[in-house]
Order: sequence, then structure tokens, then C-alpha cells
Amino acid sequence: MEQQTMTSAPALGAALKPRQLTMMGLGSAIGAGLFIGSGAGIQAAGPAVLISYLVAGTLIILVMWALGEMAAANPDSGAFSVYTARAFGPVAGATVGWLWWLQLVVVIAAEALGAAGLLSTIFPELPVWLMAFVFIAVLTAVNLTRVKNFGEFEFWFALLKVAAIVGFLLIGVALLFGWLPGVPSPGLANFNFTGGGFAPHGFAGIATALFVVAFAFGGTEIVSVAAAETQDPARSVGMAVRTVLWRILVFYIGAIFIIAAVVPVGSAGLKSPFAAVLDAAGMPGAATAITFVAVAALLSGPQCQPLRSLPDGVLPRRAG
Repeated sequence: MEQQTMTSAPALGAALKPRQLTMMGLGSAIGAGLFIGSGAGIQAAGPAVLISYLVAGTLIILVMWALGEMAAANPDSGAFSVYTARAFGPVAGATVGWLWWLQLVVVIAAEALGAAGLLSTIFPELPVWLMAFVFIAVLTAVNLTRVKNFGEFEFWFALLKVAAIVGFLLIGVALLFGWLPGVPSPGLANFNFTGGGFAPHGFAGIATALFVVAFAFGGTEIVSVAAAETQDPARSVGMAVRTVLWRILVFYIGAIFIIAAVVPVGSAGLKSPFAAVLDAAGMPGAATAITFVAVAALLSGPQCQPLRSLPDGVLPRRAG
């Protein structure tokens, strides 16, 4: 009788640094859902989309606090699939792991094409399929190298997104307070509570916007997946998870408040809401600049890092 023995998975290198994991936590959810999808949310619910973000944000905070506790105590590259398997059995764990991996694979193609489509507005002579192929090839190459290269790649891409959001918030605040020379403040006329302007479509619009908002928060869970490859999981994950609360309040609620105040519902500017706000502030070349940032947002984060996303332990490893 042939004897089969289970072989243990190879040990991870733990090459990710705390600064890399923290920046991944900051930038993981700043993607197309915020730069582009925020306009769809405002279109659906009006300024009341802020309620959608607060509801979804509260759920994300609770989930990430719980997931962070588990990841810090038991760091594993399988993350939530492993925790599900321990609680509900291997079938449930494998199902969760494969579903997460499958949605990433599907989103990769969509976001590569989305990034290529955005760049085609600036470089129309370049074929969309070619740019998408180059993006996939480069990101695959990054995934095939050492994990510290992946961490550094994500660190700088996340830093670019965070810097862009901070700059946008500063410009937006200056615009609303009328501090920009020669540019009148739009005020808060769009927040018309008495005339129905705050929630033009009522509760149905707020509920519809929740679907867009849920997509925007995708990627936050990458912190728990990367925990097993950090040098000090308990400390690193704790630092990253603690940023979730103020990240949602500042980046999401702050940015959406400014967009809703400046760009009215029904405006064509909601197709590219960040560019619309910067155009209203009289910033030359704003549309081009924010397009490059949106491309970076689409190409970074876990959505475009598929090779590391298959949870450890989903497939049995046998020898003999």
C-alpha cells in the first residue's frame, strides 16, 4: 500500500516591512471605486451618498478590527480562508478562498482594460489591447519576483494615491471656503435639505449607492493576507488596521463631501468627479493629471496582484 504523507508548506520570507504594510493599508482601497465610482454613487443618491459611505464604512471598520485581531494572533497567507476553515471546516474555507481568488482574477482583466481605456484618452494612437497586455505582463513580472519587491511597488503606488487625495482635499477645502483667488465658492447649495436636493431619490437611492460604495471599499482585506509576510505581524497589522477609521473619515467622507458640494447631481462632470472639482477650482491640466493618478490606482492594490492571492492551504500538498 502506498503511503501518503502531508508535506508542510514552505516557510514565508517575512520580507514585508511595517511601512510597506501600513501604506498598503492606506492605499489598498483607494482605487477606481473612489476616483471614478464615486460619481456613480452621487448620481444615484445625491449628496445623501454620504450616508451610504458611513453605513458601509462602519461595517468595514468592524470587519477589519475583527480580521486584524485574527491576523495578528494567527498570521497566515490564507488569511480569512484559513480562519473560515478552522471555524466551519475545510469545505467552507476552500470555498471562501477560491471565491476571493476568482473575483480577483475577473477584476484584474476589468481594471487592466479600464486603465488602458483611461490612457487611450491621452494617447489615442496606442491600442487599448496592447496597453492592457503590457500592464498584465509587468504586474505578473512583479509578482514573480521577491515579496519585498512587491511591497516596495505597492508602497510607492499607494503613496502616489494618498498624496493625490491629500492634495485634492486641500484644494477642495480652499475652494469651498473661497480661498482661491478669482474663483467663487460654490458653498453648500447642493445640500438642500428642505427642497429634497440632499436625497433626490430618497431611501432607494441611498440603498442603490451602497452597491457602488461596497465596491469602493474592496481591497482593504489585503492587510490580513500580507500579514504572514511581515517581520512583526502583530505590530504591523495593528498599525495598518488602526488607519482604517481615519482613512475612511478623511479620504472617503472628506472627498465625497467636497465632490457632492461642488458637482451637482445630473452634471456630466460626475463621469470624472475629481477632474470636475479641479476644473471648477481653475486648475489647468487637472483632467490629465487625475487620469494618470486613476490609472495608478487601477494598477495598484490587490486587484492587480493575483499570483499571491491564492490562499495557502486551499490546495492539499502531498508527497510519496
